[in-house]
Amino acid sequence: MLVAAAVCPCPPLLVPEVATGAAPELDAARTACADAVGLLAAARPDRLYVVGPAPEGAHGAFPAGSAGTFAGFGVDHAVRLGPTPAADGPTPGGDRPLPTSLAVGAWLLDRAGWADAPIEGLGVDEGATPAVCSGVGRGLADSAGRVALLVMGDGSACRTVKAPGYLDERAAGFDAEAARALGTADVAALLALDPELAYELKAAGRAPWQVLAGAAEGAGLEGRLLFEDAPYGVGYFVAAWS
Repeated sequence: MLVAAAVCPCPPLLVPEVATGAAPELDAARTACADAVGLLAAARPDRLYVVGPAPEGAHGAFPAGSAGTFAGFGVDHAVRLGPTPAADGPTPGGDRPLPTSLAVGAWLLDRAGWADAPIEGLGVDEGATPAVCSGVGRGLADSAGRVALLVMGDGSACRTVKAPGYLDERAAGFDAEAARALGTADVAALLALDPELAYELKAAGRAPWQVLAGAAEGAGLEGRLLFEDAPYGVGYFVAAWS
């Protein structure tokens, strides 16, 4: 059963080593993410899943200890999902690196000193339908007595002319509804987010949020929006469900 969830954005710029001189611009987002992850620990879960969008070839499960890196963003900074495996043991996940969203999640957990429950990562196909996403979420919720989710994902990338997807007048409305749904734990509203519109607006968080919605069905959780902004023309939200 799902007992808690934290929703965080997943730009690599959240990691100060990647952001370098621009790091202070996301300090408020980092603080909100730390607060949300802290609430996960307070829920005393038996298992934590880190869920985030993944490109083709990186869908599916990533066991604890799976490694990721931000080398592709010009920084030789490695992260690992949960505890580092024993030196004489096999490397969990083999040569399959964490997708960027899960690498950012791993960084958040490491920053928080997470040691409260076993961890597993899940890379979600950004094109997965709401029905598929909600089914995955229900499976996660049924996997243990007390399940927590760290859900990584961004809103639209079309809020300004300098945004990655340029300006799309529909982006503000999409983000406003997503923020409202995440901040109120509105499962039905999350499942109603249009996959095609999300794709056109480059909203990578849509599928992971709908996994969360499926996991939360019937759990009676309440939500709180801790952060909402659109730096760089991309919608970033932090929410806590408990």
